Amino acid sequence: MENTQKLIEFIEKSTDCYHAVKSVRERLEGEGFTELCEDGRWTINEGGKYYVVRNYSSVIAFKVPEKNYKSFLICASHTDSPCFKLKSNFEISAENMVKLSVEGYGGMIMSSWLDRPLSVSGRVVTVKDGKVQTRLVNIDRDLLMIPNLAIHMSRDINKGYEFNVKRDMCPLAGGKDGALIDIVAENAGVKKDDIKGFDLSLYNRMRGTVTGTDNEYFSAPRIDDLQCVYTTLEGFLDSESENAISVFAAFDNEEVGSGTKQGAKSGFLRDTLERINAALGGDEEDYKRAVAQSFMLSCDNAHAVHPNHADKSDSANRVYMNGGIVIKYNANQRYTTDAVSEAVVKYVCEKAEVPYQLYANRSDIPGGSTLGNLSNEKVSLNTADIGLAQLAMHSAYETAGSKDTTYMINFVKTFYESNLEW
Repeated sequence: MENTQKLIEFIEKSTDCYHAVKSVRERLEGEGFTELCEDGRWTINEGGKYYVVRNYSSVIAFKVPEKNYKSFLICASHTDSPCFKLKSNFEISAENMVKLSVEGYGGMIMSSWLDRPLSVSGRVVTVKDGKVQTRLVNIDRDLLMIPNLAIHMSRDINKGYEFNVKRDMCPLAGGKDGALIDIVAENAGVKKDDIKGFDLSLYNRMRGTVTGTDNEYFSAPRIDDLQCVYTTLEGFLDSESENAISVFAAFDNEEVGSGTKQGAKSGFLRDTLERINAALGGDEEDYKRAVAQSFMLSCDNAHAVHPNHADKSDSANRVYMNGGIVIKYNANQRYTTDAVSEAVVKYVCEKAEVPYQLYANRSDIPGGSTLGNLSNEKVSLNTADIGLAQLAMHSAYETAGSKDTTYMINFVKTFYESNLEW
């Protein structure tokens, strides 16, 4: 339960992709990692611990062994979750009230956002004397609500309803024009007229909870994919590799295809690995040889069997909460797992004494893609797609297994210490 409670605390602080990276940075700096800047020259020493951030929303950390390295061992996850984002002009005055104009980010279960306490977090940007500055913002109080329409005015709501973002999902902010931007500016410690841009989104204020007759489950916002961010980070920090550079990566924008400068499809991972190699005195040949011997775990959660909708899962390749590491397979390579990478994951699970289970979508119900195949466009290496089983993926409040957090931490630690050879 200790690891689950710590995960819930991590999720509570990580209200959006920017604050997720802030949470990771604080953990890394507490463990003695040194920040590197992409626009600076990198000095890297054997035995050193470093991290680099892009766009405030993606982060890569790495540990260099004491002797010459031969490969990279990488765990990748993502910092973003489906949510509603504020539009540039977000206030709408209607019926003596102020509501907010929002856009949907990623594929979400819209109804799960109704009648819950919400707030706003993200970043604001100022430009002063030619200097661009970014400040994170989290309005840490119950601030907004998206109210349902009473059943008396929507008699057929329980027969099914198609939600419209523009009509149905505008949060109620209050009765005063301009109040929200004043609160944002105060929270950021700037004058509102100095704000030149912002990336602000809504987040669910409900705290994580542990449920089940034996505390088997927990529920929280953003379990997908912050459970993988947290567990891979903790396993990374608790491990020591003898002859590989251990790499922890958490990318933004997975929920919208990863095709941004900070996404898994960008050059962020490739650029970082190349610069590590160069700073340690390696040439292009050394880099390519190291990548050829490397391995990556693409970590993103999977769909557990739903007790009320078991028919939605494949009859022979279904997974369960608290069942351990999920190895994800797809014939069309929406997941990157193949026979070699599957064998490696099973080997590491057995070495870590952690259970594993095999997942494939029902053949007539296509699933989404994730980080692995997109990242491989820039850094091609042996990769497996794994995750942990959960329910209500992309709901504003999701559910997963309490035991699985510890399983993943132990698995990741063993992965980094496995000394794999090809």
